[in-house]
Amino acid sequence: MRIHYLLTDLNAAGAALPVPMLVSLLREQGHEVRVLALLPKDLRARAKLEQAGVDVTLLCNRPREILLAAWRLLRILRRDRPDLLWTSLTRATMYGGIVGGLCRVPVVSWQHNAWLKPHRQRLLRLTRRLTALWVADSRTVAEFAADALDIAPDRIAIWPLFRACPYAAQASACKPGERFRIGSLGRLHADKNFHHVIEVAALLQRVRPDLAAGLEFVIGGDGGERAALQAQIAAAGLSNVRLVGFVDEPERFLASLHAYLQPSHHEGLCIAAHEAMRASLPVVASRVGEMQRTVLPGVTGMLCAVGDIPGMAAAIA
Repeated sequence: MRIHYLLTDLNAAGAALPVPMLVSLLREQGHEVRVLALLPKDLRARAKLEQAGVDVTLLCNRPREILLAAWRLLRILRRDRPDLLWTSLTRATMYGGIVGGLCRVPVVSWQHNAWLKPHRQRLLRLTRRLTALWVADSRTVAEFAADALDIAPDRIAIWPLFRACPYAAQASACKPGERFRIGSLGRLHADKNFHHVIEVAALLQRVRPDLAAGLEFVIGGDGGERAALQAQIAAAGLSNVRLVGFVDEPERFLASLHAYLQPSHHEGLCIAAHEAMRASLPVVASRVGEMQRTVLPGVTGMLCAVGDIPGMAAAIA
């Protein structure tokens, strides 16, 4: 088939990062794949895609040009006549569904999250029939799509965006005299609740100063919450919490840790937490998304309610 793959944006922490793996797999099966993006965002995903031999056609340069992007997508589909349009994330799914319908091109859409803001949930529910097949990144997301978006189960496939790699870098045990490093990784966005990492560190500093002296919290990623998080660290007077910025090599970052903390408000599969377990790290996570099934208490980690700061602190201790 000739497949056009439409991304919402080229954000470094978005759904663009697994695309090289997906495109490679599709090409191995003999399909021709072209990748397009509606918006640039931080553009950091473009370098990763190009390194993997995936060229990207950017349809506009700023959010206010989104209608121009839709018009360009319409022209491309009418000219190329692909057999399939594959979309990723809500905005690409909305525009892709409408434009694909106008051009009579079947649409396949990823669903990555087991939670959506009310207005996005209503929009996807209203336009769900524009997508011929939905692909959920986990069983939890498939159940959400069926219940919240009213999508028939026979129109949902499950394809986890995670690769079990036997050659993945492995974390080492904490050595005597070394600080125990607890890491978190992802876009610095309110949904990820990284402010809870700081609250956990502050609580341990107050109630277990002996333990806190041997701990280091490292948050990898970039985004709009960075300034607020930095201010929170300063206000709490914490010297053992660091924001290290965008992580270009997540595998190496995870292998440098001794444990992993994922306090998200909501998730789908949550690739980072699963890559942490792949690196042999115990994971302390909020009880959301597919982590409810894969983070096994006492086996691969510990689960806590969303926002349960004392519970996360106790799990770390």
